[in-house]
Amino acid sequence: MTVSTLSAGLVALSGGGALASQQSPAHPSPPAKPMPAHVAAPYFEAWTGESPAALAAESGNKYLTLAFLQTAAAGSCTADWNGDATQPISPATFGSDIATIQARGGNVIPSFGGYSADTTGTELADSCTSVDAIAKVYESLVTTYGVTRIDLDIEADSINNAAGIDRRNKAVAKAERWAERSGRPLQFSYTLPTTNTGLAPNGVALLQNAVDNGARVDVVNIMTFDYWDGATHDMAADTETAAAGLHAQLAALYPKKSPAKLWHTIGVTEMPGIDDFGPEETFTTQDAVKVEKWAVEKGINTLSFWALQRDNGGCVGTAGANSCSGIAQDTWQFSHTFEPFTRGHGHSHH
Repeated sequence: MTVSTLSAGLVALSGGGALASQQSPAHPSPPAKPMPAHVAAPYFEAWTGESPAALAAESGNKYLTLAFLQTAAAGSCTADWNGDATQPISPATFGSDIATIQARGGNVIPSFGGYSADTTGTELADSCTSVDAIAKVYESLVTTYGVTRIDLDIEADSINNAAGIDRRNKAVAKAERWAERSGRPLQFSYTLPTTNTGLAPNGVALLQNAVDNGARVDVVNIMTFDYWDGATHDMAADTETAAAGLHAQLAALYPKKSPAKLWHTIGVTEMPGIDDFGPEETFTTQDAVKVEKWAVEKGINTLSFWALQRDNGGCVGTAGANSCSGIAQDTWQFSHTFEPFTRGHGHSHH
């Protein structure tokens, strides 16, 4: 659906006059469904001009993480897609794509931050000093698009910005209380850098601050790539040790939670093929098979990868490309390997 037919549709909706106004207001999307207990949701690079709904259908993904939302300038309290003021949080930006994905039984996870925002002061909570304003932006995604999870990708400068971390967690807690009052399902995930043995101390400190602020963190999603330590990595094995380290760290933060519950708050994001560091850190198609099997066995919450547009073999030998994995592979091979994680395990562990 083009923007013009979408707005025409909205005009038609409001054209019912007096009769319509006596009934409940029209909702642009069906009632929001909570995320599955186990979900594969690759990141979608939202700045490329491609259609998330079209690529979701092509790749067989029901769920996508849309990256990224950030402010257009440091100091702003308005978050836009890609930090582009012409792409606000509104039905005109991705609204019809998201509705299409939801109509197919899936959803999207809007993601804030990412390396670029986190190094330019344009991550929402770094940029905006009002907790209320930050929370309102989170809430606007729920009311505009009918999403049920929001992702916060906090790395680089943002993970060391104590004031931003505190504001963000206070805003998360506020948005969660709003969602409970209004009967809407809403989860928050934190996407954080990791070592191959768990979070660095700054990651643990961020989660401790969430605990202190009463912010419920539903998923801690670790980026198991870009270790940048100069070593050659077995990327599947390092995913398992990183997650085991995280599990121990979560056990200390949440002593009342059972080991199984803790596994169920863990997410893993891979970078298919050659990551930004280079060939020493290559996540192979065989690694993907191993990790999906391990994820099912452990009962983790989320399997993801960076990014959907890289899930093809178009640039063999290239590290850290935006539009291809750098290895020989079938198009959508990583999507197809991870996809059964959602389909087969949507309702277990409940």
